[in-house]
Amino acid sequence: MQSKNKLTLAIRAAAVAGALGVAGQASAFTLNVGDDVEASLYGYARLNMSYDFDDDRAVSTRAGSFSPDDSDAEGHFGADVQQSRIGVKVKHSSGVMINVEGDFRGSGNSAGSLRMRHAYGTYKGILAGRTWSNYTSFVGNTPTLDFDSLAGTAGSQDRTEQIRYTTGALSFSLEDPSSQAIANDSGRTSAPAFTARLEDSMDGFSYSAAALISQVTFDDGDDDDSALGYAVFGAAKFSVTDNLTIQGALNYTDGATGYLWRSGDNYYGASAYVDGDSIETIAAYGGSIGMSLDLGNGRSINLGYGMTKMDLDDAFDAGAATNADAETNQNIMLNYMWTPVKNVMMGVEYGYFDQETYGGDSADANRILFAAQYNF
Repeated sequence: MQSKNKLTLAIRAAAVAGALGVAGQASAFTLNVGDDVEASLYGYARLNMSYDFDDDRAVSTRAGSFSPDDSDAEGHFGADVQQSRIGVKVKHSSGVMINVEGDFRGSGNSAGSLRMRHAYGTYKGILAGRTWSNYTSFVGNTPTLDFDSLAGTAGSQDRTEQIRYTTGALSFSLEDPSSQAIANDSGRTSAPAFTARLEDSMDGFSYSAAALISQVTFDDGDDDDSALGYAVFGAAKFSVTDNLTIQGALNYTDGATGYLWRSGDNYYGASAYVDGDSIETIAAYGGSIGMSLDLGNGRSINLGYGMTKMDLDDAFDAGAATNADAETNQNIMLNYMWTPVKNVMMGVEYGYFDQETYGGDSADANRILFAAQYNF
C-alpha cells in the first residue's frame, strides 16, 4: 500500500533538452511520492575532445572561441567532461512545477564545480527563478556539438533570473539584464529588462519573434547618464521534406548588444560608449542559417553558418573604440551525429571561426570536435 513516506521507483522515458546544441533522448528516474508529487532525476555524462589546427581556441567544454590566443603555435588537443549535467524536476498535482539543474562548466579546461543552470518554479503561467531568458528561442537553431554554437542565433542564448507570464503563444518577462558593457567606462544595472515573445508552429513551419527594452547606465562617481536600448529578433524552421529542414534567425540591437549572441570578443560586445559626459548606444546585427538532414537509423548531418557585426564608426570617432576591437564574427559548423541506441549520442564536427577587427585585421581558425553523450 503506497504512502507519502514510501518512494516507488520506476524508470520512464523523458526528453531532456541539450542547451545550444544537441537535444538528446534520455531516461529519467521517476520517483512517485504518494498521490500528489512526482519527482524525476535526469541528466547525462558527456565527453568533449577537440583539436585546433591553428592557435588554441578551446574554452571550457572544448567549445570554440572567436578570440585568437596571440600564439604562433599550431596544433592543440584537449578533452573535458564539464558539459556533464544533472537535474531534478518535481511536479505537484496542484499544477506547481519546480526544476533545479546544474552542470560542471567552469572558467578553465579542467573539471569545474557545479554551476547553477536552472532554478525556477511555475504555476498557472507564472514562472519565477533562473532559466532561459524569455528573449531567447531555439526554433531557428541548427544542432551543433559545440556548446556555444553559431554566432547570431536568436536572442541571448543564456539563462537569467526573471519573472515571466505565459498565455498561449505569448510570453512576457521582467529580467535581470544580460551584459550591459560600456566600451570606455564602467556601468551599473539601473533597471530590469522587459521582454515580449511570440512563439508558435503550424504544420511543418515553426516561428518565433521577440522584442526587448533595456536601460544602459554609466556612472563614474561624478557624472552619470542613461540610454534606452532595444533588441528584436525573428527565427523560423521549415520542413522541406520529411527528412530535411532549413532554419535560421535574424537579430538587430541598439544599446543592447548583450542580447546579440557571440558578438564582440567572443560572447557579447559593448552596448554603449561614453562621449564626454553622455552615453551613446552601439548598434549591431547578426543572423544564422542552417540545414539538417535526417539519414535515418539515428544518423543526421547538420550544416550551419552564423555571423554578428557591430557598428563601431561613431565609437571610434569618439575615441571609445580602436582598430584592434572586434567588429565582425562568423563561424561555420558541419557535423555528423549518430544515436546507436536511445540513451547514447556520438558525433564529430568541423568548425571554422573568423574574427575581423575594426581596423580590418582578420584571424581565422579551423578545428575538429568529437563528443560522446550518455543520458539517464
